[in-house]
Amino acid sequence: MKRIAIFISGRGSNMAAILREAADGILADCCRVVLVFSNDPYAPGLSLASAVEVPVLCLPPAGLSKPAFYQRLAARLAPYSLDYLVLAGYMSILPPTFVGLYAGRIINIHPADTARHHGLHAYRWAFEHRLPQTMITVHYVDAGVDTGPVIMQAPVDLRGTVSLEEVEWRGLPVEHAVYSRALRAVFCGPARA
Repeated sequence: MKRIAIFISGRGSNMAAILREAADGILADCCRVVLVFSNDPYAPGLSLASAVEVPVLCLPPAGLSKPAFYQRLAARLAPYSLDYLVLAGYMSILPPTFVGLYAGRIINIHPADTARHHGLHAYRWAFEHRLPQTMITVHYVDAGVDTGPVIMQAPVDLRGTVSLEEVEWRGLPVEHAVYSRALRAVFCGPARA
């Protein structure tokens, strides 16, 4: 059983999906969510995690340099003996020194094909470019922004979308499904039938 921490900065919809799958779904026999971390004390996802009795940690970066913040975070994470960090809407770029502490053990989800778009506003990018399809990409985190090796991708059909909200509405269920499948593949092989 892999011990994982989920990093969030907002509502935590991907976190909630992972928590469900870890409780009684395709992740139940291969990982345990031992912590939900946020850099935002007002992130709604913290309440969701607390409601299902998952320990939460909040460390706001205010007043700290980025290196000092991540050094403090690393010290706070150490007692949890984490196998993986799972970024689920975590809105901060991890510095290379922190990534190095968990090299090959940090996973992120990005709502675009990382070969075509990096960084923020991926759904907006897809909508503005009138793409007929976008890809949800689960990938390892390296020192770049959305440049790590791809673990799994899943398509989102965007044909006929008329608003950015509709693009997001179509994408989120795909995110929720593919993230847990990808985590399963990393932690203990393909999902059972």
